[in-house]
Amino acid sequence: MSFSNRSSISRRQFLATTAGAAAITMHPFSVLASNNQAHLRIMETTDIHVHVFPYDYYADKPRDTVGLSRTASIINEIRAEATNSILVDNGDFLQGNPMGDYIAYERGMKEGDAHPIINAFNTVGYDAATLGNHEFNYGLDFLEKSLAGAEFPVVLANVAKSQGATPRDDKTLIKPYTIIDREIEMGDGTKHSIKIGVIGFTPPQIMNWDRKHLEGNVQARDIVETARAYVPEMKEQGCDLIIALSHSGIGDANHEDGMENASVVLAGVDGIDALVTGHNHLVFPSPTFADRPGIDVEKGTLMGKPAVMGGFWGSHLGLLDLLLEREGNEWRVVTTTSEARAISKRNEDRSITALVGDDQKVLDSVAKDHDETLAYVRRAVGKTSAPLHSYFALVADDPSVQIVSIAQKWYVEEMLKGTEHEGLPILSAAAPFKAGGRGGPDYYTDVPVGDVAIKNVADLYLYPNTVRAVRVNGVQLRGWLERSAGMFNQIERGSEDAVLLNPEFPSYNFDVMDGVTYQIDLSQPSRFGPKGEEVNPDAARIVNLSFQGEPVTDDMEFIIATNNYRASGGGSFPGALGDTIVFEAPDTNRDVIVRYIVEQGTINPKADGNWSFAPLENTTVLFETGPKARDYIADVKGVLIEDAGDGADGFAAFRIKL
Repeated sequence: MSFSNRSSISRRQFLATTAGAAAITMHPFSVLASNNQAHLRIMETTDIHVHVFPYDYYADKPRDTVGLSRTASIINEIRAEATNSILVDNGDFLQGNPMGDYIAYERGMKEGDAHPIINAFNTVGYDAATLGNHEFNYGLDFLEKSLAGAEFPVVLANVAKSQGATPRDDKTLIKPYTIIDREIEMGDGTKHSIKIGVIGFTPPQIMNWDRKHLEGNVQARDIVETARAYVPEMKEQGCDLIIALSHSGIGDANHEDGMENASVVLAGVDGIDALVTGHNHLVFPSPTFADRPGIDVEKGTLMGKPAVMGGFWGSHLGLLDLLLEREGNEWRVVTTTSEARAISKRNEDRSITALVGDDQKVLDSVAKDHDETLAYVRRAVGKTSAPLHSYFALVADDPSVQIVSIAQKWYVEEMLKGTEHEGLPILSAAAPFKAGGRGGPDYYTDVPVGDVAIKNVADLYLYPNTVRAVRVNGVQLRGWLERSAGMFNQIERGSEDAVLLNPEFPSYNFDVMDGVTYQIDLSQPSRFGPKGEEVNPDAARIVNLSFQGEPVTDDMEFIIATNNYRASGGGSFPGALGDTIVFEAPDTNRDVIVRYIVEQGTINPKADGNWSFAPLENTTVLFETGPKARDYIADVKGVLIEDAGDGADGFAAFRIKL
């Protein structure tokens, strides 16, 4: 396949063309295709993560922004209007929500068992798929049994059971590519055969992320190196069109060996005609990727090749439209469009409107598994020996934050084994998400002693963030804590009942740092304003900062376990501006917490009191929290708190003697 000199049309031109043909429901390419031309639609799903039903199993309620059952409705519409189409999945389908964990950890996969996501894929009717990094989370035996029921080819080129001198000499884990033989209808109604090659890639970082499953069993190669070896072979096999299923994000345009987000460089490999991408959990084309080398958002291309990324969890269907031209026995791409079609939209009032309904056949294919998953998330997966509540999370070390920190540290410590960062002290930063504020007096985490169900984890960690680790020095660590200390108003020494909390400071930016001890001197001004702007450069609220009983010095180095939002600059924290990241995990913080609870059986997340307020004689402050805090006031360690009566708008007031 080759590209003609005519470039891809821009999204603006495409929309204008569509508007000009308002009476036509088909894509303009279907109308414009001449006798020697054909319109091919490539549909993509990516990062489904077992989201078949439009349901949030953590919150235990329906959700209109997710679900393959909704995406399938768009697929049905496109198939009805398109003469020629193929459907592919770009990986990360086997893991990622409680249904996936239920199958892996509870029900299991025996020989001949059907995995619900594979049943759903078979029902929708996929033509091919590749493996994402999360397909390896449950081990190779589980993966093999799950794929056995697939009624479509699954391909992956850069993971091998044994490696040879070149990628073409490898004994790959599964077949590296497949060739789809199709009869394609031309603009004049005649049909011609076309061979569509589909090749798959996954991040080589799986060897670190799932070391315990993969070490000694498989090896991973660089994505681009592998493509350069196999694409010529696919040409030799007669492929007229080659589509890369790249479960690799849209990253830098310069090739580095073993790069995780290699889709831009991959697009530059000669012989690849189109790419479907994923892994980033983003949408392409979109302004997110504007003004980056090798990327044209208007045309929807990477290195001039048509590409698409269809969101995640079924939020979008990726759609590439190719106008193909046949000369003799050869095909070429004349022009293309790219879009990611959403299943829902967010309104100005932040509400969600569903844009499509469910495909009932898809729902039916996993209905039994869905019901069993609901029972699973409502059942205990572990126990807690201490209540997990956030009523005092902004004024004292807190068990609901403690468990998040413990789980993050446990995970990152395992993931950094065998890396250059192994052996460095690992700290963990976590913030309270449900801490009243605009959410009201009932907006607090509150899990009692006893059973912990998977859905309780949503109470502990609201957001679908993924784990990150950053490497910082003592100066950056201190700055990080100074930024967090902006939660508090400056308190005059000797004052009575001053207001403690700054209402402009969101609770999710109040990071508590586990692994060190420190105090906050409220008599000092805050170094940072609520948005992270430095307002008092010389201010120093953080005092007595120590690691293992010794003062933290400027040249000490630490690893901090955190989340992708914080590590990438969210909140503007010193040491977390995107340039200190040393590890990007494939797992969400919520999944890590669940895994930790499952492994421990019974957790004991009692706050260890590693931070406190520096004493201020004859000084008291007031803060408000939920009325149910009164049930736990006696459990708070390291701070003198007393009930101060009712607060405003249903809150309760409490006094701290500093």
